[in-house]
Amino acid sequence: MSYKCLIIDDEPLARELLETYLQKIPNFELVNSCSSAIDAISIMSSTQIDLLFLDIEMPVLKGTDFFKNLVHKPAVIFTTAYRDYALDGFELNALDYLLKPIFFERFFLAIQKFLKQAQIGGVTNVNETTTIKSDYVFVNKSKKQIKVVFDAILYVESLKDYIKIHLIGEAPLTIKESISVFEKRIDGRFIRLHRSYIVNSQKITAYTKNDVEIGKMEIPIGNNYKDNLLPFLKSM
Repeated sequence: MSYKCLIIDDEPLARELLETYLQKIPNFELVNSCSSAIDAISIMSSTQIDLLFLDIEMPVLKGTDFFKNLVHKPAVIFTTAYRDYALDGFELNALDYLLKPIFFERFFLAIQKFLKQAQIGGVTNVNETTTIKSDYVFVNKSKKQIKVVFDAILYVESLKDYIKIHLIGEAPLTIKESISVFEKRIDGRFIRLHRSYIVNSQKITAYTKNDVEIGKMEIPIGNNYKDNLLPFLKSM
């Protein structure tokens, strides 16, 4: 399946960088790249867009204001040089928020988020919002497929080639699966905040700039995750 993308950014170099990055990713088609939200209006009215890369601070019409007023909203990844706009992006249910200068590794992680969302809910039409098909996953334990309901998961802990799924009112499940593979099988309520931890954002009871709390459990926030995670936590 091919996903149609649109880049909106008033900085030519920023557009060129994103164009170069997209060329490295299979199954992503760049429909157009424009310098203002005004120019994008006619493009989006005539072309189905699955994924929008949208700069926030632009002349005439800010990216957040443009997106807020779209009747049919595609998945959006906001790009900006200003940290202060992160909260605005998350309040609009942005898929991700990329802080300039954008490096390919961070761009690739954002693409993976999009693909996970597409896999879970299906990106079928720009006029349809994605929906979650299920709220559970089956895991392999002792040659048995065990159903794990997402709402019962508190957090997931990596143990090298294994993961431990911590559950409400039940003993943890330890299964042979990497945390990165498991991350792709769960939905958008879960957030990766450390290379060794994924948490259910709906179960967070408190947080600081260094950790989140789920009940009495304190889970560290990795340094590589803070820039994008903290604005998200503030918006909860």
